[in-house]
Amino acid sequence: MRIVGKHETKLEIFCLPSSTFNLSLNPSPYLCAMQKIGILGGGQLGRMLLQAAANYPVETFVMENDEECPAAHLCHHFIKGDIKDFDAVYNFGKNLHAITIEIENVNVDALEKLEKEGVKVYPQPSVLKIIKNKILQKQYYQQYSIPTAEFVITNNLKELEDHISFLPAVHKLGEGGYDGRGVQILKSKEDLSKAFNTPSVLEKLIPIDKEIAQMVAINEKGETALYPPVEMLFDPDLNLLDYQLCPADLSTQTIYKVEAIALTVVRNFRSPGIFAVEMFVDKKGDVFVNETAPRVHNSGHHTIEAHYSSQFDMLWRLMLGYPLGNTDAILPSIMVNIIGAEGCNGDVKYEGLEEVMKIENAFVHIYGKKQTRPGRKMGHVTIMSKEKQDLLHKSNKVKHTLFSKT
Repeated sequence: MRIVGKHETKLEIFCLPSSTFNLSLNPSPYLCAMQKIGILGGGQLGRMLLQAAANYPVETFVMENDEECPAAHLCHHFIKGDIKDFDAVYNFGKNLHAITIEIENVNVDALEKLEKEGVKVYPQPSVLKIIKNKILQKQYYQQYSIPTAEFVITNNLKELEDHISFLPAVHKLGEGGYDGRGVQILKSKEDLSKAFNTPSVLEKLIPIDKEIAQMVAINEKGETALYPPVEMLFDPDLNLLDYQLCPADLSTQTIYKVEAIALTVVRNFRSPGIFAVEMFVDKKGDVFVNETAPRVHNSGHHTIEAHYSSQFDMLWRLMLGYPLGNTDAILPSIMVNIIGAEGCNGDVKYEGLEEVMKIENAFVHIYGKKQTRPGRKMGHVTIMSKEKQDLLHKSNKVKHTLFSKT
């Protein structure tokens, strides 16, 4: 692990004592106490989190192995290091006030030690231990009677063969899966060659009507804020989020179910943070939890422009002890992911970018990744409109105009 000097910045913050303004309700002796907060991971989530940090009195630190990662040039201090290595994570965090993540695959043992020494971790390491392992995550839902698809645990292919009658099902790696990787659909015995020979979850296929994500923020006091649920549509080949619509087209009764289930998931973690609870709604209107992400998430990117307080702004509010933000939508929105085109590997060029930027109320985010490859998330476009048909029309135009190529 080493500090990359060219990214270092010295900050001098001049704060007047609160007595100057006679603010007796402010318990802090200064109005803008600078907080040192670190982010493990330097991808696009870290990048957008840093963009929101500019509004707050915070000195930002990022650790990532890639010096040219999307977040590297936006933080005050960039540290090159392995987020999965105990010593690297511990040394990164030991002088910080707080630390958060942009990916679950981090060294949790180091975060536990930091937490014991007084560093605040969002979410708490106990939550990460559950969520980063899909087996423990499913057992957590079962423990708290949270509706989820029926499942069995398989430790190897031989055990999987004993559950042929359970098919059709989805086989998910216990640990290590991310962005569509580590997931295989097994419809029949002939598909077993695609299965995993390590501890995994075999999950019964549900007749899905809609896939929903519900973002929930919860602070140290246990107060919660819910964003309107979004409807997600996935690329069937890449198993990646293709585009999403906000608000989701759901009945009032189903929205109540979605919100109640999401709150049950989050509150039982007993940890402050921001969470994306992904759910299935079946043909009968029943709701099942699929997975939970304990961090800012792809399903919340539209909140940057389309909501009063974005998911990124909300996380800073949580970590800095500020009141929860307003999650209301300014306008309905649709978000389209920009994915690396098939057959393209190498230095990226964006085809159709200028034309897309001419679309009214379309907001383009390019993540700053220099290299593209098939299926890689390269950016996203959020479109806002009062009319659903206008959103669908413009999102279709984006999908057929803007490409990440070489």
